[in-house]
Amino acid sequence: MEIRILILHLREDDPKKCTAMKLAKHGLAKIIHKPSQIPYNAVVLDPFSPKAFSIEDREFIKKYGVVAVDASWHSENIREFFLKKIRRGKHRALPYLIAVNPINYGKPTILSTAEAIAASLYIAGFKEEAEKIMSIFKWGPTFLTLNRELLEAYSKASSSIEVVKTQFEFMGKKAPAPEP
Repeated sequence: MEIRILILHLREDDPKKCTAMKLAKHGLAKIIHKPSQIPYNAVVLDPFSPKAFSIEDREFIKKYGVVAVDASWHSENIREFFLKKIRRGKHRALPYLIAVNPINYGKPTILSTAEAIAASLYIAGFKEEAEKIMSIFKWGPTFLTLNRELLEAYSKASSSIEVVKTQFEFMGKKAPAPEP
């Protein structure tokens, strides 16, 4: 795969259920253990970021890669970790999607590391790469099928602001006004 995929692995999950480790085992991602190993201009998938991931991030992914953080989302300090420890990269939050991984099946926005990476690749226009990522999991293709309409809409949005509008339209809510 030509896209550089890095996973900051915090060693908090059950290794047998860890999608990040399976991606690395298949040669689709590289595991890193320190925030200092994140390239300066890589896109960091950060659920606490005020900016939504969009097609605008495509060139940064193409040139510098995408970084996911594999951590327990039940940790009290996870938000602080993103704010204080990960200073490198362009932080972006993924829009509304439904998880299909066995642990969080049907839950909105609680994606596995593999689902998050595949979603970012798909939205950035790297659809074949997203399919390849998900193909190594029995449930993987279902993630793309279930979220296809949303992924397509997000991939056609021209900006982060449009992604947010699309997300809110799908959820049947009014989007907040963008900050100046």
